[in-house]
Amino acid sequence: MCGIAGYWVVSPEQNRPDLDAALQRMSRRGPDDQGSEKMAAFAGELGLGHRRLSIIDLSSAGHQPMHSADGRFSIVYNGEIYNFEALRDELSGFGMQFHSQSDTEVLLAAWERWGINCLRKLVGMFAFAIADRAEGTLTCVRDAFGIKPFFYSYTDKGLCFASELPATVTLRGVGAQLNLQRAYDYLVHGDYDSTPDTFVKGIAQLEAGKYLVLDMRTGQASAPATWWTPDIRETNTLSFKDAADKLRELFLQSVRQHLRSDVPLGAALSGGIDSSAVVCAMRHVAPDAPIHTFSFIAKDSPVSEEEWVDVVNAHVKADSHKVLVEADELAADLDDMILAQGEPFGSTSIYAQYRVFKLAKEKGITVTLDGQGADELIAGYQGYPGKRVHSILDGFRPDRALAFLRNWSQWPNRSFSFGVKASVAEYIDGSLYHTIRSLTGERLQPDWINAGMLDEQGVNLRFPRQVPEQNIRKRRLMAELALSCTRRGLPALLRHGDRNSMRFSVESRVPFLTTEMAEFLFSLPEHYLISEQGETKHIFRAAMRGIVPDAILDRRDKIGFATPEKDWLMRLADKARRWLKEGDDLPFLNRECILEEFEQILTGQVAFSWQAWRWINFYRWHTTVFMPLTRA
Repeated sequence: MCGIAGYWVVSPEQNRPDLDAALQRMSRRGPDDQGSEKMAAFAGELGLGHRRLSIIDLSSAGHQPMHSADGRFSIVYNGEIYNFEALRDELSGFGMQFHSQSDTEVLLAAWERWGINCLRKLVGMFAFAIADRAEGTLTCVRDAFGIKPFFYSYTDKGLCFASELPATVTLRGVGAQLNLQRAYDYLVHGDYDSTPDTFVKGIAQLEAGKYLVLDMRTGQASAPATWWTPDIRETNTLSFKDAADKLRELFLQSVRQHLRSDVPLGAALSGGIDSSAVVCAMRHVAPDAPIHTFSFIAKDSPVSEEEWVDVVNAHVKADSHKVLVEADELAADLDDMILAQGEPFGSTSIYAQYRVFKLAKEKGITVTLDGQGADELIAGYQGYPGKRVHSILDGFRPDRALAFLRNWSQWPNRSFSFGVKASVAEYIDGSLYHTIRSLTGERLQPDWINAGMLDEQGVNLRFPRQVPEQNIRKRRLMAELALSCTRRGLPALLRHGDRNSMRFSVESRVPFLTTEMAEFLFSLPEHYLISEQGETKHIFRAAMRGIVPDAILDRRDKIGFATPEKDWLMRLADKARRWLKEGDDLPFLNRECILEEFEQILTGQVAFSWQAWRWINFYRWHTTVFMPLTRA
C-alpha cells in the first residue's frame, strides 16, 4: 500500500508543481521508500512520484516509478493485485520476462499487453497513473469499488493528481477554496463522498470504476469513463443451496487471495457477521497460521460487542487484542484523526476504527483484513425494506408485500410503520419528496445556516437524493445496492478505512469487494439476499454454516464498531463548547445559533443526533486542515 502523486503541465518553468512536497505530505502512506522523476513529455513536463509501504517483494525491485523494458510505459501505482502470480504466468506465456516478485511489474506488463482491457482481469484494489510515450497519453485509473483513493485537478495548465486531498492541493500550488455546496450538504444533511466533488473547490476524486485519459500532445483530458459497473439483471438460475455453495467457494477463494503477504497480517474484528466471517474464513483456509484480531470494545455500554468478539476468537484460537476508549482520548486524538481523514466525516465510529489500526501498528501488524462492503453487497443494515417491497409490488403481489413487511418488522430495531413509510417513499418524487421530508422535521435552511449568503453563491439548498442509474422492474433492491456500492454509502466507509489505516502505515484489505463476487451476487434473485422472513444477508449466512459459529450467524442485531457517542458528547461538553466558540469565523454559519442548539442537545430539549458531531468536526477540520491549505 502506497501513496502516489504526479502531474503533467505546460510551461514547466512557470507551473512546475512541488512533487517532493506533495510526497512528503503522504509520508505515512509509504514510510519504506520514495521515488520521483521529472521528464519532458511532448508539449509539457511529466512528473511521477511514489511513497512505498512494502507488502509484497520487499526488495528494491519494487521501486517506483517503474518503467517497461523498452521505456515506452511508466507507472506509479497504489494498491495490491492479489492474482498477480496467475497473471504473471499468463504473461510469461506470451514471452514477457519478469525481474521481481512485485505486482507492480505484473500490472505494467498487463497494461503493455492488453491496455485498458487488462482492468477486467485484475483482482485487487488499485489507483494508478500510467504514461504511454508512444501514444502520448497519461491514463489515470481507480479500482471497481474505489477502495484506493485518487484525487485530481485539471486546468488549462495541466493535470495533477495524488492519493490524498492535501497533497493534490500542494501540487496545484494555488491554495484552497472551500466548496460551499459540499459544506452545506455535509453540515445540514450529513452527505459526503457521494459525488466526484470534494470539500476543496476545483479538486475532484476519480469515482469508483472510472478512468480518464490526458493527451500529453494537446493537454486535453477526457471526461471520466466507466470501465466497470454492476450489472443487476437476474441472470443466475442456481437453486438457493447451489448458490450458497458457490458464494462460499468465491468468498473462501477471495480470503485466500487476500492473505498473500510478505509481512505480518491480522484482522479487524467487530463481532458482527461480516468481520467474523472474514476471521473464521482465514482459519478455514489457513488452519495453522497465527491470527491476530483487533477489536474496539465499548465497555459497559449497550453497544458493546465483546461477548461476540470472544466467541469468534475462541472459535479460531486467535491472539486477541482489544482497545477500550474513554471520551478524553477522543478529545486528545480528534485533530490528528481529522488531519488523517483530510475531509470532514460522519460519526465517532470512525474513531473506533482509528484506534483499531493504531493498536495493530503497535503490535507489529502491517496488513489487516476487514469486513467492509458486505452490507452493500448482500443487503445488510436493515435490509432496504422499501426497495424490496417495491420489487414485490412490481410483480403485482400486494399480499406478498404485506406479508414481507409483517415478517420484516419482527426483527430487532424495526417497526411495521417504518417499513410502510419506506415503501411509500419509493413512489414519491420531485417537489412532493422535498415537501414530505420537510414535514418530518428535516430542515433545508436551519437557523444556524446563512441561507441567503449560500443562495447568492449558487449553493443548491435541497435535500440531496441519488437515484439508481439502473431502474429495472422487480430489481429495485439490486439497483439500490449497486448505487450503495459505487456512489452512496460505501465510498465514505472506504475513505475512512483507507485514511485511518494509512495514518498508521497499515494496509487494510477488504475481501468482500471483488468484481467476481459482486457480479455473482447481483445476478441472483433478490429474495436470496433478504428472505421472505426479513432475514438480511440470507444467502451469506447459509454459505458460512460450518465455518462461522451458529451463534454469530443467527444474530438478529447489527452493531459493528459502534461508539457511545451521546455519552462521549456529554463528557466532552466543555471542550466541545470551546471548539465551537474558538473555531474560525465562517460567514455562512451562525455561531450563536449553533451554540444555542448545542446546549439544547445537551439538556435534552432537542433530540440527540449526529448534528452536534458534524459541527465540531467541521470547525476543527476548517482550522486544522483547510486553513493551512489556503496558504499551500
